[in-house]
Amino acid sequence: MKKAAWLTLFFLSNIYTMMAQEDPYLWLEEVDGANALEFVQSHNKATQEVLMQQSNYQDLFNKSLAIINATDRIAFPAIYGKYIYNFWQDQDHVRGIWRRTTSTSYQSANPTWETLLDLDALSKVDNAKWVFKGASGLYPNYDRFIVQLSKGGGDAVVIKEYDAVAKKFITNGFELPESKCSVSYLDVNTLIVGTDFGKGSMTTSGYPRIVKLWKRGTPLSSAKTIFEGDASDVSDNGHVLRDGDLNYLMIEKSETFYSSKVFIYQNNKVIPLEIPEDANIRGILNNQLIINLKSDWKVEGQTYKQGAAISANFTSLINGTKDLHLIYEPDAFSSIEDLSQTKNFLLFNILNNVKSELYSYAFGNGKWVATKVNAPDYGTIGLGSTDEFSDDYFYTYQNFLTPTSLYSATANTTNTKLIKALPAYFNADKYKVEQFKMKSKDGEMIPYFVISSKETKYDGNNPTLLNAYGGFEIPEVPFYSGVMGQSWLEKGGVFVLANIRGGGEFGPKWHQAGLKEKRQNIYNDFHGVAEDLIARKITSPKHLGIMGGSNGGLLMGVAFTQRPDLYNAVVCQVPLLDMKRFNKLLAGASWMGEYGDPDTADWEFIKKYSPYQNVNKDTTYPEVFFMTSTRDDRVHPGHARKMAAKMLDMGHKVYYYENTEGGHGGSATNDQKAKFYALYYAYLWMKLKA
Repeated sequence: MKKAAWLTLFFLSNIYTMMAQEDPYLWLEEVDGANALEFVQSHNKATQEVLMQQSNYQDLFNKSLAIINATDRIAFPAIYGKYIYNFWQDQDHVRGIWRRTTSTSYQSANPTWETLLDLDALSKVDNAKWVFKGASGLYPNYDRFIVQLSKGGGDAVVIKEYDAVAKKFITNGFELPESKCSVSYLDVNTLIVGTDFGKGSMTTSGYPRIVKLWKRGTPLSSAKTIFEGDASDVSDNGHVLRDGDLNYLMIEKSETFYSSKVFIYQNNKVIPLEIPEDANIRGILNNQLIINLKSDWKVEGQTYKQGAAISANFTSLINGTKDLHLIYEPDAFSSIEDLSQTKNFLLFNILNNVKSELYSYAFGNGKWVATKVNAPDYGTIGLGSTDEFSDDYFYTYQNFLTPTSLYSATANTTNTKLIKALPAYFNADKYKVEQFKMKSKDGEMIPYFVISSKETKYDGNNPTLLNAYGGFEIPEVPFYSGVMGQSWLEKGGVFVLANIRGGGEFGPKWHQAGLKEKRQNIYNDFHGVAEDLIARKITSPKHLGIMGGSNGGLLMGVAFTQRPDLYNAVVCQVPLLDMKRFNKLLAGASWMGEYGDPDTADWEFIKKYSPYQNVNKDTTYPEVFFMTSTRDDRVHPGHARKMAAKMLDMGHKVYYYENTEGGHGGSATNDQKAKFYALYYAYLWMKLKA
């Protein structure tokens, strides 16, 4: 061996040894390592021996599974041309079926469904545990689809092309091996593709950085490269932006989670669009490019405010001229939760003090005109599928006590029609919903919802479950859960949903108030809500449990390491916990725009809250329940594994359960979902009951 090579190996070995000395649990980051899986199996067994023996476990499981498998659930629609498509799972279709029906049949009481793809049958033929990850169709006939299939539920997928006329996969059609990828049709014979093309083709976050055009019938190796991003980007992708029959090939270079450079590919040239890098393009309608602003944008003396939606004449923008029009500007208590479009209208779902309002917008004579849709009030609206060939669309409505309902509407009218509704899984008349506000450490007022029985006495003895997320501009809004109603409310529990900063309840400013060095604001908000619940005697530390997943799992880790005195139960799901190494694990590098870079001076503020670094032997903690998935290729299961192992070695009691498939959602089948519910509700009742 040459001296230089030997020295390289020597230094790498020393670096790894130093890391191992600093973190003796690195071996648990080996997802399928024999020792790591032995740890998982051992602690799964120990946890199940306790929780599955709880007297209420089987009842919790049976009721949860019955709700999840119920045949009177809403089959949510996806409109592609003349058909409505749906993916469905139940006790007879464990892995699910992808199916379709006509619009007329769908709106009947008992639609006639045509099965296109049976995932259970396919899994048997391929000897694989396939999880359906969606399908995108070929405009305008939608006779072909790009189907995404995951092995076990992770984000990495296998791509197969499907013939919706012959109802089978296309022999020698477009097909890609497993990878995190970005794939869409440009036309019937051309695919816009970003995938793992080999060494150097992926970003450090694990997503494609090269965009190619792949012609039908040619090898992938001959695909034409039209764009190359940088390895440090989060991801780089190409996609079609459609304005009626006009197609635009767009390229997005996502340099961070919240900033992108956007280009249009025309005449073999990549042309940049001069819009703010933190703005989001939300569609195009009649040559008006729809842009959602995340910060103020000053153009020719006019300032378009943070959180506003504006439109730009697309032809002019391509040529370097900004012809802009204001669509919607939020106030201090409102934000755009979602928007979509029909053939001639924009649809805006507006959150106003964490309650939804629905509007349609039409463009004419140089301005946008809004019309409020006659949708139910005091709840959560979800924009559903829209028909690009007409102005028809679907939306959902729900709140904590009202089962989810599906409505159809036409954007040129204000009237809507109830199509389907979930049955009531519990008697809502027995419960009440209250919205409180509390003052956080820096004076910001933080709202939260409390759902309890009308007979509940605020005497500090109520088993209470507090849930929050606090990140990535994702709002926490009222929702209906039959499982939560039966497993928690009906048994005497109180449920609390907190609208802490970091989310999107009040627009970009609410999110940005918790970014990077400001992140402690999020945790102070959560601690403050807990303290307010205790001060109001809704509950007490002995009866207060908390639950959150992903970024919300990080929130749980910070909550119990910073304020263990406030909680007696913690459900920490698919969490980030080791914030020193989060950017080195799977997709972690993509989130440095949210948390910062721990390999720089940012570690000075990250290390103050990172749960893995702040847990210690001499503190009394609640008995935490960690839940994760082996096949989660977004948030590495090593976070939960290492934290559990470290706490156990310190002498702390914890519960641990890792599902062997399921991806970031934690489960791939309805049985697995029901088991998750039953395990954590059994745990919560064991810890919090009066």
